Amino acid sequence: MSEEALTLAWGAASDRGLRRQLNEDGYFAGGGAFFVADGMGGHAAGEVASATALDALRPLSDIERVEPHHVEALLETAQERVRAIDTSGLGRGAGTTLTGAVVAYLDDAPYWLFVNVGDSRTYLLSSGVLDQVSVDHSEVQEMVDAGTLTAEEARDHPRRHVITRALGGRDEARADFRYIPIGAHDRILVCSDGLTGELDDARITEIMLGHPDPQVAAGRLVEAAIAAGGRDNITVIVVDATGVAHETAGTSTSPRGGFADEDTLPRD
Repeated sequence: MSEEALTLAWGAASDRGLRRQLNEDGYFAGGGAFFVADGMGGHAAGEVASATALDALRPLSDIERVEPHHVEALLETAQERVRAIDTSGLGRGAGTTLTGAVVAYLDDAPYWLFVNVGDSRTYLLSSGVLDQVSVDHSEVQEMVDAGTLTAEEARDHPRRHVITRALGGRDEARADFRYIPIGAHDRILVCSDGLTGELDDARITEIMLGHPDPQVAAGRLVEAAIAAGGRDNITVIVVDATGVAHETAGTSTSPRGGFADEDTLPRD
């Protein structure tokens, strides 16, 4: 895909789900940057952590040609700002996952630069095939990698929400980076685990393929996750690399009532 032909269309939706009092998820979409964060820390700390991390990345939308060092520097800023959140009296520190993609340039060619910390996920739908680009930083993923747990068993494991990396944690927040050349009809999905905890990859693929408009696809994904149980906050961004002349504005779905049930947690 030539630089002149590269245009992006996107849609987004977010819902607090059926059992959560607050929506601690957040998303940022603008220019060529698309990120979702899932906050943790209880009370309002998780909501503040996700918003703080995303705000630190907003300058990416103003950089004409993003390069890897821009993302690395802003991630360091995000880590510092989340760590600095005052959580006195809340019982534990604030933190957040972060996942997404930004259009970056290598040797003057546009690439997807995928970034991930935690268990929120980014997928690439290309030629009708959905691939998870990010790797979960979670206890159950470690068990799957070690062969002591199957991917199907991991979906319902009692430790499935315990993550091993996060922005704001005590340890260095080591992000995974991956570069993939941008294809003319690529579709990117960036989401919190409120989506993937309710829908398997086959159902996600079905919805993604069935709705060409990215805003409609994002809304349908959130609706399907709520219909499947909606146990957690659900946030979705769908991005298309197309010849569309302008972007589709992202929106949020209406919040729903309920009580806290499942939450992203740091490993003790």
